[in-house]
Amino acid sequence: MKKTIKLLLLVSFVALVGCKKTDEATTTSSTTDTTSAGTTGQSGVKDENSAPNIVQTAVGSKDHTTLVTAVKAAGLVDALSNAGPFTVFAPTNAAFAKLPAGTVDDLLKPENKDKLSNILGYHTYVGTLKIEYMQDGQDFDMVYGGKVKITKKGEKTFVNGSEILASIPTSNGIIHVIGDVLLPK
Repeated sequence: MKKTIKLLLLVSFVALVGCKKTDEATTTSSTTDTTSAGTTGQSGVKDENSAPNIVQTAVGSKDHTTLVTAVKAAGLVDALSNAGPFTVFAPTNAAFAKLPAGTVDDLLKPENKDKLSNILGYHTYVGTLKIEYMQDGQDFDMVYGGKVKITKKGEKTFVNGSEILASIPTSNGIIHVIGDVLLPK
């Protein structure tokens, strides 16, 4: 029940943020694709002039194909394409490969959509967490519950013990590339 309420709050927040009015210059440069059922979600907005969002950036990365497949299977493409801002701790394909054999395939099954959404939500923070502002020992509440812990060792920053390998700013937040899948406790 608690997870359902959090999911509804997230969807409501994303819908509210995504429906905010923008200035005339921004809206005139954008076009949307339509389907036979009507207009697509935020992910269907085509804009050649703006920086790519989190999903578009991940789609363009050969190291994040498993993550993109998982985001699509969980039905989170539109949510992560909205205005945000979001911080996504993005496991690489190699990170997913570290999971026990068959785990990813099992999570991608339609009947495990909620479980997959929960795991991906544990990788997502509403707001922008720039690495230079993260402090050793900080905890952050993630979208689908649970907290992640930041640690610093010299110049390196870790989330739940997984090193942040790279940080990529996007139009709707930031992606921190990590080498492990974070599992909610």
